[in-house]
Amino acid sequence: MSVRVRFAPSPTGYLHVGGARTALYNYLFARSRGGTFVLRIEDTDAARSTDESVRAILDSLTWLGLTWDEGPGVDGGNGPYFQSERRGIYQRHAAALEQAGRAYRCYCTPAELDAMREEQARAKLPQGYDGRCRGLDAPTRARLEAEGRPPVLRFALDPAGETVWEDVVRGRVAFRRDVLDDFVLLRADGLPTYNFACVVDDHEMAISHVIRGDDHISNTPRQIVLYEALGWEIPVFGHVSMIL
Repeated sequence: MSVRVRFAPSPTGYLHVGGARTALYNYLFARSRGGTFVLRIEDTDAARSTDESVRAILDSLTWLGLTWDEGPGVDGGNGPYFQSERRGIYQRHAAALEQAGRAYRCYCTPAELDAMREEQARAKLPQGYDGRCRGLDAPTRARLEAEGRPPVLRFALDPAGETVWEDVVRGRVAFRRDVLDDFVLLRADGLPTYNFACVVDDHEMAISHVIRGDDHISNTPRQIVLYEALGWEIPVFGHVSMIL
């Protein structure tokens, strides 16, 4: 296997010691295996991402001596390396999921979602989207669109069974799928959520190993079901302990 790893910080602040360690682990793994170290900037959070933070990340990695083989300023043929410049790629794959019946448009307003969560809390039910827009018929969708409701695109999750992977750090990890919900892929403004953009980018950039902090371990089952739905090879996952 050709080793390709990535460090994908969000430019919403300065590089912290946990991020630096994750970058170092990826860098050393790539160098030890004759692989490729990719730097990707996950800047889809437009309200919090800043040019100053991007510059701080690049300067900090350079100061640490962690040079990237592909990324900003180093085109390896898999760019762009800023997620904000990859919107068309995400929309193309989202459309494929919707056409295959693996994603659907949700017209729920923030107020309706808040009321749903309050009702779940009162009933002591698990928190999560209840799928109320999943089976909308064409007339209902047309009416909601006529009301001017901007839809998000949600993944149509099969709640049966488990999502299991062999983590190279933690060993076997399993999540029951019925504790997940129909999570959002594209926001109403057309920008992707973290889990969707991450999967698309890792596939498009041929990432072989995903090495990251274990604060991301709860994201992994959602990402794996996306890989399966899209018919893509699932990378090797390794979740390292947090620095406290």
